[in-house]
Amino acid sequence: MSRRYDTRTTIFSPEGRLYQVEYAMEAIGHAGTCLGILANDGIVLAAERRNTHKLLDEVFFSEKIYKLHDDMACSVAGITSDANVLTNELRLIAQRYILQYQEPIPCEQLVSSLCDIKQAYTQWGGKRPFGVSILYIGWDKHYGFQLYQSDPSGNYGGWKATCIGNNSAAAVSMLKQEYKIDEMTMQDALQLAIKVVSKTLDVSKLTPEKVELATLTRENNKTKVQVLPSNQVEELIKKHEAEVAAAEQEKKEKEKQEKSS
Repeated sequence: MSRRYDTRTTIFSPEGRLYQVEYAMEAIGHAGTCLGILANDGIVLAAERRNTHKLLDEVFFSEKIYKLHDDMACSVAGITSDANVLTNELRLIAQRYILQYQEPIPCEQLVSSLCDIKQAYTQWGGKRPFGVSILYIGWDKHYGFQLYQSDPSGNYGGWKATCIGNNSAAAVSMLKQEYKIDEMTMQDALQLAIKVVSKTLDVSKLTPEKVELATLTRENNKTKVQVLPSNQVEELIKKHEAEVAAAEQEKKEKEKQEKSS
């Protein structure tokens, strides 16, 4: 049935669905995992690296985390070429605002402006939706630290913690259980990010080459966006592995005690 209604982005099916937009969402479901976690003193972004080829020149390596302006960064899941177009547009919107008003653009206004463009691509014929979901992290003087997610449909929402890309449903259910509202510190958020990524990535062992971590914090009234170096990521992974091993050991000891009793 869907075949008659999925050739154009502008045609509704009898059930009221836009199939091309749904297919764009499906494309994101197969992309590398990205997750964001809001802490009391900052925000953590974690992204799966897929193109870990030895011959790739790091200068031209398309990272998963993009800085938009002094107070905002984002991570993308989906078609990288589409993402490049959208991140350029985000940077332009932010710079135009600074030029016009002499102050940084509020986070939600930047997200909303881009989502208007995304929505237009689902309404006008002859264009396809952008096959990209974006996680935005930022700080502004109105609401402090903020985390947003936007979809190819043009929808967006604010989150405490969320995930996009491959295995995102499993990651979100894990975040629901593990996330402590108003209690998360930056260190807790980093450890939780590693824990969730290690469970959701389709790899037997997590390595710094497979994951990219970024933090957004405030220091001396300035926003600091930092992509964590490999050695710091390695430390976090080792700490997580030690915790997992300790939990396993505890579980075995409990089972022994139960059997002996």
